[in-house]
Formats: sequence, C-alpha cells, structure tokens
Amino acid sequence: MAEKTILLDHGSGGMASQELISTLFLKHLDNPILRGLEDSAVLENKAGRLAFTTDSYVVDPLFFPGGDIGKLAVHGTINDLAMRGAAPLCLSLALILEEGMALADLEKIIISISQASRQSGVPIVTGDTKVVPRGKADKVFINTSGIGIVPDGIDISSRHAKAGDAIILSGSMGDHGITIMTRRAGISLDGNLQSDTRPLHNLAARLLKKYPEAIHTFRDPTRGGVATSLNEIAANSGLSIIMEEQRLPVRAEVRAACEILGLEPLYLANEGKCLAVVDGAKADEIVALMRETPEAREAVVIGRVVDGKGGRVVINTPIGGSRVVTPLHGEPLPRIC
Repeated sequence: MAEKTILLDHGSGGMASQELISTLFLKHLDNPILRGLEDSAVLENKAGRLAFTTDSYVVDPLFFPGGDIGKLAVHGTINDLAMRGAAPLCLSLALILEEGMALADLEKIIISISQASRQSGVPIVTGDTKVVPRGKADKVFINTSGIGIVPDGIDISSRHAKAGDAIILSGSMGDHGITIMTRRAGISLDGNLQSDTRPLHNLAARLLKKYPEAIHTFRDPTRGGVATSLNEIAANSGLSIIMEEQRLPVRAEVRAACEILGLEPLYLANEGKCLAVVDGAKADEIVALMRETPEAREAVVIGRVVDGKGGRVVINTPIGGSRVVTPLHGEPLPRIC
C-alpha cells in the first residue's frame, strides 16, 4: 500500500477499504471461509451445544512484554469459551481504527493475531473494520466474538461449586496487570516481568476429558483478579470460600512492584491463568495432571469451598488470623485489556 497511515477513506467501504482487506488482512488471516469475503460465515453443523461470547480490547499500551492487543484479543475470547467447557470453533474480528494510525503498527497487530489464531487452531472467519476521525479513538480498539461447541454431558458453571471442593489456581497471580502498569508508568524492574497471555482451551479440554464429573467450575481471573472471581463463584453457588495466603503463587518481581505501587496481587488481572473448582477428593490428581501441561506447570490448591454465609470469601494468614476478601471496588488499573 502507498499510504503509511490509516485514512478515513479506509473505512469508506470503497476501493481503499478493499485494498486494506486484500493487502493486509487477507495477507495474514487468509483461510477458506474468510477468503470468500461474504456478509457472514457459514459453518458446518457439529454435535453438541453452542457457546457464544464477545469481548472488546482497549489496552494501553498496544504492545507490551509478552504480548500485544492482538494476541490478547484472540486468547481472551478463546479462554471465555474454554471456561464454559467449550471447544473453540472460530472467531470474528472487528477493528475500530483511528485516522493517522501507522499502518506498520496495524500490520504488526494483525501478524500477532494471525500467529495466535494459527497456534491456537481457532480461525478468524469473519470481520469488520471502521475508521474514526483523528482524536476520536486511541489508535485501535478490537472486538472479538467466538463460537464454541460444548460436548454432551459437560456443564461447567460457577453455580456448580460444592462444599468440600478444592480451588486450584494454574499459576502465578498478577503478571499481566503488573506488566501493563509498569510499562505505562515507565518503571523498570529486575527479572522477567511479562504478560501471561495464552490460550487455555487445550488445558480445559484435557482436564474435562479425564475428569468430566470432578470439574465443577472454571474461571479465568482477568479484570478484578482472583479475589473478584472467587467472590463471583461464592455468590453464584451460595457457599463460602476459604483461601490460604501462604499458598498463593506470586512471582518475586510482581510482589516487589506491588509493594512499590501499593497494589494487592489478589486484585490484579491475569490473562493466561485458570481457576478450577474441583471435587476435593480428586484435587491432588488434577493438580498433577495440570502440572504436566505448559499452561499450568505451577498449579496449586489455594483454598476450598465450605458451607457458610453465601458469597463470603475469607483468607487465612500465615500468623493464624483471617480477613474477609471483597470484590474489587473501583478501577485501580485502567485499560488492562
């Protein structure tokens, strides 16, 4: 393309739009369904129930250690499907571009989307692009929607948590949230601090294949972190949750950043971690299986579900005390995804 930046004409639906689609989007996202450029994608019918989700991504900065807005958009929507036990089938991709955005940055994002899609095995099958005048957006906003298939006999929901269940976290907390915060603030820390964004559908499928009846709830603790996700599970199940503080996995560099910035890791966003509420009698076996996968090598039991006041989450401290953990109030870290 002769242009170096996005023009309003790229959103007109005319020749410039077609050139953007053919020379950039199809160059990286081409597949037999998308290639037809029809008004909608027609998919082959598969056995099972459909799962459908949508999410929008406005993260700032667009590029950060461990990922970017494109990778985040693909992984986030795949994970929303996986947390209901669905096998992701396909995604849509809609972009709102700001006039003046560098085409080189847009292509970098589309390449990342392509790589994340192909590595996950979940194709982009339909999409849309709009361009708004300079100053009316912030370079690019992305919406992805996803369709998945829930196998017969699988019903994963926060309502299904039971007293006696164990709560497993697949890895360390707060990596994504702290990466975005420090990058935005220009803070440099020792260690390998980067976003944990990754797809979780293969992990979820592996667990459900071996333990279809022992897995009661999946949740990816994104905005609001582990604390908010556990409060939602407790409220929806009508039970209480007890966490053990000394079991919570937090990387040293994340803990150091939290101390500097006055943040609590329990409330920080994660983009590649899974909370699993499972039959307590099978917890050790499930943790062992999770640790065999690249997505959950640091999986650990962090707490349990108990009878008690519905919606109550408590954390036991190493010195023998306890405190109530509430959902996140306010938004201490804006535009994290």
